[in-house]
Amino acid sequence: MVAVLIIACPCAMGLATPTSIMVGTGKGAESGILIKGGEALEGAHKLTTVVLDKTGTLTRGEPELTDVTARDGLGEDELLKIAASAERGSEHPLGEAIVRGAEGRGIPLTEAETFEAVRGGGVRARVAGQEVLVGTRRLLGESGISEDGLISRGEEFAQEGKTPMFVATGGRTVGLLLVVADTVREEAPEAVERLHILGLEVAMLTGDNRRTAEAIARKLGIDRVVADVRPEDKAAEVERLQAEGKKVGMVGDGINDAPALAQADVGVAIGTGTDVAMEAADLTLGSGDVRGVARAIELSKATVRNIKQNLFWAFAYNVALIPVATGVLYPLFAGGGVPRVLSPVLGEYGFLNSVLAAVTMALSSVTVVSNALRLRRVKI
Repeated sequence: MVAVLIIACPCAMGLATPTSIMVGTGKGAESGILIKGGEALEGAHKLTTVVLDKTGTLTRGEPELTDVTARDGLGEDELLKIAASAERGSEHPLGEAIVRGAEGRGIPLTEAETFEAVRGGGVRARVAGQEVLVGTRRLLGESGISEDGLISRGEEFAQEGKTPMFVATGGRTVGLLLVVADTVREEAPEAVERLHILGLEVAMLTGDNRRTAEAIARKLGIDRVVADVRPEDKAAEVERLQAEGKKVGMVGDGINDAPALAQADVGVAIGTGTDVAMEAADLTLGSGDVRGVARAIELSKATVRNIKQNLFWAFAYNVALIPVATGVLYPLFAGGGVPRVLSPVLGEYGFLNSVLAAVTMALSSVTVVSNALRLRRVKI
């Protein structure tokens, strides 16, 4: 009876999962991957699609002004002065790049009399008594202004991976074009490649126009592009992918990404991003290196594999020895015929020695803990 009670002790099974999770979480922290809980660590290995936000995740999030095209008799500096004065109150990276570009040329800016940021579109402001719009084709279209003669020029820049920013003044047909480019992170191509090696579909989510987004996607080898997405619609796009039966991991860094990070099966925040994004995410990449997404998934796979090994060993001891402890061998040795070499283990009648049952029970726990500690040597 004592042998049965000892060998049936489930402590190894109780240690199997939490020990691996604890070691895996510690390994992640050493690698700059901050994991909120065991559920996120276990869930990452089930992902089938990883959605990457473009600005600040695949790109540096610090765009630079590269080209200025002026029309209707305006000089480049005059155009840039109008646009930068309108963007002066903007917190968007593209607007800040326009302002930096004007300041870099030594152009004095005018204080905007009114300012309105249009979510996912651009800005609307009054500068020197004139209404000024700076933003996407969609913003101008919604305002009843055409991009007369500038569409093809904008598409050329978009194919180079740059973002066209149209400018309209006084409600007139757009005659001005600014182009801002956001440089791709050096590690982004490798990050996408590692995700492909893991068998994952890689998608890019961005508010940029489709031509610009597809140009960057081609450079990086991204499978799927979701472009022209308003900030408030990002979570809906993630939900749409989930409705297709995909397990979705979302990677982002900004305030606008927070709802999508929360909606995803596993949300991954870039550590160099906003606090709101990190709060909404399940994992945070402390270094800001997007290659950490693949490392986190590899760690998840290794941890789940380790948990399964632990459960096997925890059950193996019990399954093999509980029948012996309960006397399954008694019919064979009821007459006291246990061989001398086995008598220290099975006694005179085939029952498991309670001392050896205790040793075996302890050994199962030691095996589980030792196997979990092997995770510390996993290379990710």
